[in-house]
Amino acid sequence: MDQYDGEENYMPQEDDWDRDMLLDPAWEKQQRKTFTAWCNSHLRKAGTQIENIEEDFRDGLKLMLLLEVISGERLAKPERGKMRVHKISNVNKALDFIASKGVKLVSIGAEEIVDGNAKMTLGMIWTIILRFAIQDISVEETSAKEGLLLWCQRKTAPYKNVNIQNFHISWKDGLGFCALIHRHRPELIDYGKLRKDDPMTNLNTAFDVAEKYLDIPKMLDAEDIVGTARPDEKAIMTYVSSFYHAFSGAQKAETAANRICKVLAVNQENEQLMEDYEKLASDLLEWIRRTIPWLENRMPENTMQAMQQKLEDFRDYRRLHKPPKVQEKCQLEINFNTLQTKLRLSNRPAFMPSEGKMVSDINNAWGNLEGAEKGYEEWLLNEIRRLERLDHLAEKFRQKAAIHEAWTGGKEEMLQQRDYESSSLSEIKALLKKHEAFESDLTAHQDRVEQIAAIAQELNELDYYDSPSVNARCQRICDQWDSLGNLTQKRSEALQRTEKLLETIDQLYLEFAKRAAPFNNWMEGAMEDLQDTFIVHTIEEIQGLSMAHEQFKATLPEADKERQAILGIHNEIAKIVQTYHVNIAGSNPYTTINPQEVNAKWDKVRHLVPQRDQALIEEHARQQNNERLRRQFANQANVIGPWIQTKMEEIGRISIEMHGTLEDQLTHLRQYEKSIINYKPKIDQLEGDHQLIQEALIFDNKHTNYTMEHIRVGWEQLLTTIARTINEIENQILTRDAKGITQEQLNEFRASFNHFDRDHSGSLGAEEFKACLISLGFDIGNDAQKRTGIMEAEDFKTCLISMGYNLGENEFSRIMSIVDPNRMGLVTFQAFIDFMSRETADTDTADQVMASFKVLAGDKNYILADELRRELPPDQAEYCIARMAPYSGPDAVPGALDYMSFSTALYGESDL
Repeated sequence: MDQYDGEENYMPQEDDWDRDMLLDPAWEKQQRKTFTAWCNSHLRKAGTQIENIEEDFRDGLKLMLLLEVISGERLAKPERGKMRVHKISNVNKALDFIASKGVKLVSIGAEEIVDGNAKMTLGMIWTIILRFAIQDISVEETSAKEGLLLWCQRKTAPYKNVNIQNFHISWKDGLGFCALIHRHRPELIDYGKLRKDDPMTNLNTAFDVAEKYLDIPKMLDAEDIVGTARPDEKAIMTYVSSFYHAFSGAQKAETAANRICKVLAVNQENEQLMEDYEKLASDLLEWIRRTIPWLENRMPENTMQAMQQKLEDFRDYRRLHKPPKVQEKCQLEINFNTLQTKLRLSNRPAFMPSEGKMVSDINNAWGNLEGAEKGYEEWLLNEIRRLERLDHLAEKFRQKAAIHEAWTGGKEEMLQQRDYESSSLSEIKALLKKHEAFESDLTAHQDRVEQIAAIAQELNELDYYDSPSVNARCQRICDQWDSLGNLTQKRSEALQRTEKLLETIDQLYLEFAKRAAPFNNWMEGAMEDLQDTFIVHTIEEIQGLSMAHEQFKATLPEADKERQAILGIHNEIAKIVQTYHVNIAGSNPYTTINPQEVNAKWDKVRHLVPQRDQALIEEHARQQNNERLRRQFANQANVIGPWIQTKMEEIGRISIEMHGTLEDQLTHLRQYEKSIINYKPKIDQLEGDHQLIQEALIFDNKHTNYTMEHIRVGWEQLLTTIARTINEIENQILTRDAKGITQEQLNEFRASFNHFDRDHSGSLGAEEFKACLISLGFDIGNDAQKRTGIMEAEDFKTCLISMGYNLGENEFSRIMSIVDPNRMGLVTFQAFIDFMSRETADTDTADQVMASFKVLAGDKNYILADELRRELPPDQAEYCIARMAPYSGPDAVPGALDYMSFSTALYGESDL
């Protein structure tokens, strides 16, 4: 690489192909792993490591730490900031340090390292490796790379199939690494089993052994070396340099150590024996010094358990603690004799132990220990027998006292309970039964109390060590027994007194319940009646309600007396409770009604009475007003209703009777219409009265049979009838003038129609038709007829025959299609007039129209559009052109129109 060109001061310049291949991916991968492992082998001494070589050195902190570890020197204080300027400052400090060691850094700047430039970072690490791991290697006046290569050649020379000529392909089979390890540590590798044709096994074996036993980290991967035609030289050199540093001084150190061991071995052994004797003698004498006072202690224990523990401790001493000390004493004598013998054989002066640590001193101390041991054992056995007698009596006291205390536990609290103050009568009786049982049990325990007192007295006479506690416990039991007797008597008296009071209260409760229940029902019923919503429609009904309310108010004084009596019962109960301080548990067991509820309901009743009075007064006034409204409406409706009916009948007579000309009839009808319209204010006034009735919610009126709906319908029918009748007269005038019919002919048509329309309905029915036939000479039975103003089909046919028409069925059907196009089976007078006008007047026909078109067409069976536009007004010509169908006869020409079908369609004889 270019950055290493200036390093000739400690290493020859590398080959150009070596620099060019630096960026080869396989080489770069090898360098990354090797350099990372080399760096971590030093960084772990400082308790850290790197994962990514170009990332972890970017802030310069670990780079400075690495240089401090491998150089043993302190660098300038690093910047701890996270900004780029801080990182560049740290890297510059590291690069300055490297330069201070005589290394020329070419093209390697702090910015590249901070930016994570992999090429520059790897180059920088290689520079550090060369300076601190390879440059100082010196073998037979050769140094650095050549010195390291010569060292490898010398060490591997005796091994077959190993020929180290460089730091790349010479190491691919792995035998070179194995030979270096075997040369220095033959016990680590069985070199005879390695094969040159198995480089993977060889490499992995060397790497694993070096990492495990030589503390050389695994810097290479066997796969990378075998799979690369030319392994990376820098990675191999870095790894091999670790072997050099691990083995270079091993032989010198071994020789020096052997020489020192020979000189010091004897003195160290003798001094150790002396120290062991002194320590063993001191420990043994100290143990004897601590143990003898423990064995001479004759302070008796107060309990059998404590003395048994002393005996157990003594047995542990005999079984566990003393045997090792006996062995130590024996070993001490053996070590003393052996030491004196070795000193004598090595012409050294005899060993003289410290004062008081001679073997004789130790034997004297041991004799004193065994004497104290014997006396201590005899004292323990005698003391245990004495305590055993007292413990039996004390245990008997404790058992009886515990049984008694367990029985009395909670009894005082139970007797002091005032549960009877909040109990019911039945619960008080149960408490009395329970208390009687307790009194019997209390008497039965009298003997146990006397026995406890007797045992306590005996323990006092025998001078028991714990007599004060026994006496105190006995006194507490006796005091408690006296207290239980007093409390039992007081509770019995309180229960009996409470029972009598509750029996009295119970009787009062029962009386209260018997009288309060019906009174409460009466008040609830009264409240319900007073709040009941009444609906009345007449004055008589409201008067009946008022009378019943007055009768109810008359019962209130007597009801108030009953209320006072019921409350008096409750007050008597309260007086008893207050006088004798009885706590009543719960409420009245015979009822849920309480005085507060009675008073509240009574107050509610008293409050509702005037409200009911006011409501009845207001309702009475409302009913009087309603009656006035009924009469006011009835007076007008009874006049307007008959007036409408009379007018309807008069209009009917005008339309049927034939007095004067049609113009006279029309004038008369219009005068009638004006008089009807002038009557409208009376209808409006009636509507106003009706609205008042509706707002008052009045639904019936005994003063009239007419409702507003009847009046409205009648009025609307009256207006419709007069308008329709006027329209019929106007149509008759139009028909007469258009068809040239005389007044006499119209009168004749009306007379004939009216003759058969006997019910004046404006139409003819079946029976009327029969009557018409009879008038024409047919022998047909005749029944009573009604005039409706409309003729049915058969009636009309009979009417035509009576007027001289000779009708067959087909002809009659044609006429019916004209007068009854909706096929209702009825013939009105207007339709009858239209038909008769057509038959008697000079009217156009379809044939006449066709003949006229034929003239315009020049006797052709068709007509052209130009001919129509020439002969007819424009709008009429376009009307015909738009509606005439194309002519399709044999003599048709383009644009021919069929005027024949058009003419028949005009008169309804075909579709237009």
